[in-house]
Order: sequence, then structure tokens, then C-alpha cells
Amino acid sequence: MRSSEAISIYFNRAADQLDLSDNIRRLLLTAKREVQVRIPVELDTGEVETFIGYRVQHNNARGPMKGGLRYHPQVDLDEVRSLASLMTWKTAVVDIPYGGAKGGIAVDPSRLSVRELERVTRRFVDAIHDLFGPDVDIPAPDMGTSPEVMAWIMNQYNKYHGFSPACVTGKPVEYHGIPGRDEATGRGVGSLTLKLLSRLGRRIPGTRVAIQGFGNVGSHTARFLHDAECRIVAVSDATAGFHRAEGLDVLELLRYSQSHAGRLKGFQGGDPLTNAELLALDCDVLIPAALGGVLHKGNAEAVRAPIIIEAANSPTDQEADAIFDRRQITVMPDILVNAGGVTASWFEWVQNRQHYQWGIHRVRQELDRILGESFEHVWQLASSRQVTLRTAAYMLGVGRVARATVLGGIE
Repeated sequence: MRSSEAISIYFNRAADQLDLSDNIRRLLLTAKREVQVRIPVELDTGEVETFIGYRVQHNNARGPMKGGLRYHPQVDLDEVRSLASLMTWKTAVVDIPYGGAKGGIAVDPSRLSVRELERVTRRFVDAIHDLFGPDVDIPAPDMGTSPEVMAWIMNQYNKYHGFSPACVTGKPVEYHGIPGRDEATGRGVGSLTLKLLSRLGRRIPGTRVAIQGFGNVGSHTARFLHDAECRIVAVSDATAGFHRAEGLDVLELLRYSQSHAGRLKGFQGGDPLTNAELLALDCDVLIPAALGGVLHKGNAEAVRAPIIIEAANSPTDQEADAIFDRRQITVMPDILVNAGGVTASWFEWVQNRQHYQWGIHRVRQELDRILGESFEHVWQLASSRQVTLRTAAYMLGVGRVARATVLGGIE
């Protein structure tokens, strides 16, 4: 099943609960604009290579469209389309004034030099600069991109439109970014995990947590939960995985990762395990924080964690979701769990528009408040309508977009 089809299933499940008409469903599911561009770039060797870039602008009923830009060799239009719609519902769930978009370039950034990557980025901006901007569509970092890439985007955009730091978010703090943006998604994952544990009546200290993925999101999640006295019993990334029943030394893991180019391979503080073994580990909370589609029909029955926190985008396919529902495994959905990143991006955008910067404490305070209130809305809706947290989150997001669409009028 394609990822866009799975999201359509979740959408229609929520739309059934909201009693939306077929015409409104079709309107909300259809992207406003889909763009594919070619990006010819001269490599350091003098050869010319052509890459394909995408930007899907899904919906702007609630405000400018917002979504990440990913560099990965498997990026294609269907993936970008599904993630753009996901952003529409995500921004609505946390009630920030954005719509949804997503973009990407089919490229392996690890195979390019820094200068080649910069040339790819600037040529992509050349191709689409008239289609995005602070009042239209605001890109942000995603898989394979970084604050430095966002700085290149802003610099290239400024050449066409003048000084406009709000045209992109996730920039370096020294280049019109905000403090706390890099930790925001992971902090949000950790904060929402604690709120769910409390709502389920579980004792937080000693809770056994397994995290698949130890990049930006997974590492900040591990640090936050470690500080809350949870036991991080397993972590993994693309290079290695480690397990320790009494809990891994998270601070040592972070130090090791930072000193080894973000890789866990070679770490000596735990027993090795594979990503597949981590997903089936006996633990209290499982947090997939890497690629999508890692939980599926083939391994859903093997999952032993009673709670799944979706830190990655679309880590659970529709068949696995149905299995978890039957097995009464509580799943907190991605459109709520990883919304900390876009929420912090909103803070950055607001500050860029005002030319005024918040401090780290205010960023964290506002982030915790917005995510906490959003969680309570989703929890109460799930309880009152007797639906899963995923369906409740989609109901909240889709309902808000539908109301904004009707109130604004259909042109």
C-alpha cells in the first residue's frame, strides 16, 4: 500500500466520524499544487548530473503552507504528496495558523561534497522561488537536510525577493534561527510520552523505553526521557543497535554519537541487537523515530510494547495499525507526536516577521503548553467518541481544516 493511500484511509475514518460530504472530502484530499522540477548541477569533477526536485502544496485554508524539505534517493512524488497532506492535519491538530506542504530532492547527500550540495540547493530555489515565501509556503529541515541547507535557501531566496528571513525556518541561530529548534521535535516526543503515561496511570520513573533511530529526534527524545528518570533500554540507528536491561548510559551514548559523526557503530556500552529485534523487544514504550513503514503486517504481532509513540512520519502502516488496535496496544499518532518541530518553526517564523527573538526558556515553555493542550484535546475526543488516538487526532485536524475551508468560501 502506498503511503498516500494509508493516509487517505485514516482521513476517511475521521471524515466518517465528522459526517463530511463526498465533495468536501475530495476537496480536502486534493493538493492545491504539485510541482516537479529538474535540477542540472555541475559536480566538482566537471560532470553535469540532473536531479529531480518536488514541492507539493496541499492546503492553505488555515494559513501559509508549511512543510519540510528532504534529500533522500528514494524521494518521489507519492511520498511527498502523502507527507504534504500529513502536514495539513498536523498543523491543524496543534492549532497553529498554517496549512500543509512538503518537498524533496531525489539525491543521496552523503555522496555529494558540501559545495555540490549547496549548488543543488541553490538551483532548486532558482526553480521554485516564485512558488514559496513567508506568506505562501515556508520550507523547513527534514531528512537529509540541515540548518545550513536552510541558510542557503534563505540566502538564495533573498537574491530574488530581498531580505526575507521568514521564507524558511530551521535556520542556524546565528542566521535568524531560534534557540531550541533543533531539540523541539524530540522534546515534544518526550513530553507527550510522559503525558500519555500519566493518563494511562503508569508510573514514569523506571519506565522501559526502546527508541529506533538516534538522529536528531531520537537523541533528544532519549535525553528528555532519561532526565525524567525513564530507563532507555535500547536504541538503534542505521549502523548499529544496543540493549541493556538495566538501562543504557544515555549521556555516554550522546557523547559517542557526537564524536563519531552521528553513528552508534562501535559503541561498547550495551549488547548488540538489530533494528528488527528492537521493535520486538520486551519494553513499556516503543518509539520508532527513524524511517516510515517500519511497523507492518509482517512484524506487528511480534511487538511486545503496550505503548507505541510515533516519532517518525508514518512508521506504522494501516495493516499494522489494525493489528495494534485489536491487540489493545495504545498508539499515539505521528501527526501529534512529532508536531514539536513545526510548532517551533512557527515560533521562528513569528519572530522573523517581528524581527525579535525569544530566549530558550520561552521557546520551551510555549512548546510544552501548545503540545500539552493539543494532547488533552485529542485525549478527550478519543474518550468521548470511543475512537483511537489516531482517529481522534485526525478528527481534530480534519475538522478544523474543513471548517476553515467552509468559512473562507470555496473559489
